[in-house]
Amino acid sequence: MNRRHFLHMSSGLVTAALTGTILPDTAQAAVSTPWTPQMKPPMGNGEEFIQWAQKNRGESAEYLRKRWERYQAVVSNKDVLDERNKTAFLMAPREHFVLPRNLPRAYEHAFLDIGYGVTISGPHIVSRMTTSIDVQPGDKILEIGTGSGYQSAYLSYLTDQVFTIEIIQPLAERTRGIYDQLIGEGYSEFKAIQSRHADGYYGWEEAGPFDKIIVTCGIDHIPPPLLKQLKVGGIMVIPVGPPGAQRVLKVVKEEGSDGVVRATRSDIYGGRIVPFVPFTKLEGGTIKGTHNQ
Repeated sequence: MNRRHFLHMSSGLVTAALTGTILPDTAQAAVSTPWTPQMKPPMGNGEEFIQWAQKNRGESAEYLRKRWERYQAVVSNKDVLDERNKTAFLMAPREHFVLPRNLPRAYEHAFLDIGYGVTISGPHIVSRMTTSIDVQPGDKILEIGTGSGYQSAYLSYLTDQVFTIEIIQPLAERTRGIYDQLIGEGYSEFKAIQSRHADGYYGWEEAGPFDKIIVTCGIDHIPPPLLKQLKVGGIMVIPVGPPGAQRVLKVVKEEGSDGVVRATRSDIYGGRIVPFVPFTKLEGGTIKGTHNQ
């Protein structure tokens, strides 16, 4: 583990992880070149990318090498298809969003435990779901299920309007602390992320409508409030199906020539089952059961 990452994980955020309380952190900015949408990391050679990121982002060669190796895998697997999503994958520091014990596995294909009975999704599913919603600059994006924070971090390289909801209050607080810690270290792009603790089933009405919605927990139907908050012409990706056996659907909200608004569905994995953590619900401020019908 590099020294900067050790300091990051061993300061107030470790206390936050244990107690649910976010403490102030005094870490200085380590990112030498602030993010702009014009920033383009090298994509043709791993060593060139690592050298570029060390110089411009102050990141560890150890994790950059693992990021590059996984980048090659997601490109080969066609999980990312365009240059903007390739850039977002290469820029997002996934190592900051896993638990310390999972740092050696940060860029593995697997879902990883982040505590509270939930996981950080694997890099392949994150990149494919994000690519599927075709985020454009300036799009307003809603994420349901903040979790580790990695998905929203990835999105912040594609647009400057990211809204994310987490139902587990101590996890929401911990992840907000990670964002704020990294902003303090120079990851100014994460200022684009607005977060809240709430039941994501009902969306974020006062912030909507949204151009794109990405749901990272499984449910057996598409929540009507989310569909209502999706703009006409907007796209949602959501795992739909019985517990542990969801299919990841791309839902496009369209208005026909007859003026009727319809939602068309397609499966981003061609019918393959991808299990997700359940879409839980709040009752009286307490998580009780799921939103499955």
